[in-house]
Amino acid sequence: MGAHALGAAAYAVKAAGLAAPDHSKAITDEISWQLKHMNVQVKAALQQLPPLGEDSAGPLGSGLLASGILGSTIRKIQAAMGVIPTK
Repeated sequence: MGAHALGAAAYAVKAAGLAAPDHSKAITDEISWQLKHMNVQVKAALQQLPPLGEDSAGPLGSGLLASGILGSTIRKIQAAMGVIPTK
């Protein structure tokens, strides 16, 4: 389920960017807001997930969530939480 949470977070970032005149600022602001409002339990759960693109069998594999704005958002969120790809 954690992968779905990251997907939802990424779609929220995408929507914020599309709705704002300054897309890049809106994207950065939304990611920052999400990280700031993430409680300890959510952060701990999400830190247990593999880095995006490393688990080919799961939703964080090489599919839709791994590319474009969704992929870059999830990578930024995971990096901010200390989830570092091993590749």
